[in-house]
Amino acid sequence: MTTETKMPSQDQTHTSFKESIDSLDHILQTARKELIAEIRLARAGVEALETYSEHIDKLIQRIYRNARNSTDKPLALIAVGGYGRKQLSLHSDIDLLILFQDNVETAEEHFLKSLLHPLWDLHLDLGHHVRELSNIKNVETDNPKYLISILDARYIDGDREIYESFTKHCLGPKTSWRGPTFTALRELIEQRHVQYNRTLYQLEPDVKNSPGALRDVSAARMMADFYENDLPRSAEFGRLNEAEDFLLRIRSILHLERGRNLNVLTHELQEVVANLFGPTGEQVEQQVELLMSTYFHHARVIKRALNSSLKLPNKKTVTKSMPIGKDLERRGREIAFVDGTRASLQPQMWLHAFEVALNEDCTIADQVLTCIERHSERYSPEQFFPTTNERDLLLRTLQPKPGLYARLSEMHDSGLLARMFPEFHKIYCRVIRDFYHKYTVDEHTLLTIRNVESLCLPTTNSRKRFSDLLKELSAPELLVIALLFHDVGKWTNRNHAEESVRMALNALRRIKLTERDIATVEFLIRHHLKMSTVAFRRDTKAPEVIQQFAKLVGTEERLKLLCLLTLADVEAVNPEVMTPWKENLLWQLYVDTYNRLTLGYGDELIDTNAVNLNELIKKRPDNIQKEDLEQFIEGLPQRYLHFVDELDVYAHVKLSRNLQTFELHCNLKKKFSVWELTVASIDHPQLFSKICGVLSFFGMYILRGQAMTNRKGLALDIFQFVDQEKVFTLNPSAQSELITLLEDVVAGHKDINLILEPKIQGRANRGPIRIKTVVRIDNEYSDRFSILEIVTQDAWGLLHRISHVISKHACDIELVLITTEGNRAIDVFHLTKDNSKLISEETSRLKIELEKTLKEGE
Repeated sequence: MTTETKMPSQDQTHTSFKESIDSLDHILQTARKELIAEIRLARAGVEALETYSEHIDKLIQRIYRNARNSTDKPLALIAVGGYGRKQLSLHSDIDLLILFQDNVETAEEHFLKSLLHPLWDLHLDLGHHVRELSNIKNVETDNPKYLISILDARYIDGDREIYESFTKHCLGPKTSWRGPTFTALRELIEQRHVQYNRTLYQLEPDVKNSPGALRDVSAARMMADFYENDLPRSAEFGRLNEAEDFLLRIRSILHLERGRNLNVLTHELQEVVANLFGPTGEQVEQQVELLMSTYFHHARVIKRALNSSLKLPNKKTVTKSMPIGKDLERRGREIAFVDGTRASLQPQMWLHAFEVALNEDCTIADQVLTCIERHSERYSPEQFFPTTNERDLLLRTLQPKPGLYARLSEMHDSGLLARMFPEFHKIYCRVIRDFYHKYTVDEHTLLTIRNVESLCLPTTNSRKRFSDLLKELSAPELLVIALLFHDVGKWTNRNHAEESVRMALNALRRIKLTERDIATVEFLIRHHLKMSTVAFRRDTKAPEVIQQFAKLVGTEERLKLLCLLTLADVEAVNPEVMTPWKENLLWQLYVDTYNRLTLGYGDELIDTNAVNLNELIKKRPDNIQKEDLEQFIEGLPQRYLHFVDELDVYAHVKLSRNLQTFELHCNLKKKFSVWELTVASIDHPQLFSKICGVLSFFGMYILRGQAMTNRKGLALDIFQFVDQEKVFTLNPSAQSELITLLEDVVAGHKDINLILEPKIQGRANRGPIRIKTVVRIDNEYSDRFSILEIVTQDAWGLLHRISHVISKHACDIELVLITTEGNRAIDVFHLTKDNSKLISEETSRLKIELEKTLKEGE
């Protein structure tokens, strides 16, 4: 009988098997209920998932044996990936390799449909591969994820000889697949770690993909297997098993709560997981901190195991040692103690290993780290620095250079950093629960130092200018010391800068740092937030702002130190915070302050005899008269000539011509990643608020807004914003639609408040973490303006609502600076009323109504 006469049709196969779908579904649901019961007890770790995977095995075996009637050709059914490891969670992909001995023809295609369709009918997520044994000699170098997945291959059903032939050809020690698979594994590890900024200390970690998560567990075992090493039997890998079980339990809870294959442990789900593991009777925040502290402990174990396996030599390889002094030696790419027992009794020499590792471009051997872990608790901080020689060694070690972050991380993970400086231990795995910070406080601190380290080898022109500042510092190690202590005060809810100063002073005097250096570090810590506040929340083109900031820093050296500290600190919050736009604002503040310290600063108002204005008049195009330019400029603030290019000045003059009441002329253009909208009109109430409303309607993220009026009553409003939702990209007519709506709103044809109302109601604030609203009005900081600062929960249309209230109080908005930190909005307005600062009664009334409006918005 031929294969064709023996084989049933597709419809016959599907119909005959459809009757058993209900019974298969019953088996599946029973297995899931059993797993869910374990998840709700936070016990769905290695054993529970192995049991669930075996239930799926039986299910697939039953379907396979029914479908096997479609073909008589030999084949094997193989589990790969997480399924191969028997680690199926509720919504994991079921990765199958269906391996045929010969070519796949019509009968085999019917077999595949008979196998896969019932699995799809059961709503299982499949990731299947179909291969022919005759082709496995060709290494699939273009499919690295497949190469890695087959390392976990496990026989399910079918011809065992085919399975054994497959493992021999693809997984054997001398196969041609081994080298490309090894390369693919290392590359995938690197790509994944880069995606997470190479740090395991994520405040909302992906328990599958983050560094120190489940993929790293598998990678550590795979790498050890590649090296044919006995590491899987070591104590290191015993702890790895415990860490894996913990993370699998968390992943199981995430799958149950999310109802799909999502593995990010968000702030919200951290509370759920902590509660399922068993409430301790403490507050929710303390339960979560305990959970995350345990998570980071296990993640470090996994990271350590992976790092060990990545640098394992083949067991047949002999590594020669090279002495470095009498106490240290170099073993390949590692620095180790010559005599570990002797070293355990001399804590003052431990830091020397890290200095040598930096100078030799090496890592620290596990022997050294283990020695420190086992013995460091016996020693007081003073015993690490018995003389000034050890203090000088510390200062040399902390000088910015490639590898500093890695060595400090080794000190931190082994406990050395906390023993030398107990102050730093206070922020060990400290969690700041908001949507702005991405890392724990201790890891944020080390990342700031990594950011300084990166300036040693800048990769862009914009960073080269900061790199040049670093080279100019007389004592760059003081910058690193300041960063090391700048956030240690966050262990408490007090003013963390002042608490950090108090704690740092104790440590710096303990190591006998000079009083002059202590004063510099104290200044940097006390004012480490100041430069970002001025750069991103103040009008840096106002002379009094630069004057006050220059007075604060006092010297060029402190200015350079504070500038570099600010760059490193802001960028370490999370990778998206230090945008090119903010980086340029910071640099411009540095330049203006440097000029103030060294050359002085111009007057506040535009001087009609100023050199820059005369140059502007001289270079004007033929179609602009001198009188037109002078009339346009008269009465505008001096900052206008600082932040507007001369070509834009000429464009603004043209834009202001022939304006009628309630008419406006607009110019919309893109500058790099930021859009700029310039609006010229006859000044009238609520103009600024209306522009904010229209930009909000189109979903624009406003970075900065400036409003200026000249002597003739011409209002010039300039907004810089980002099209985060890609409205202009996805809708080519959106730019003209924005201008048209703006014209209608300003002319009074449309009420922007009514237009915005449905969208405001339809957009919810992000996440459960609420931000306390704070409204401050300062009349002392500026000579010309009342400074209104609002900190509140970010919300759609927020800037429009605030500016609408300000307009109702007949206040003029001269400048607004917008900063968003996760779900916290910080908006700073420079206000006047009748060309003067607000009086006390006016500030009180404005403050009360703003607080009421923002509370209603919640």
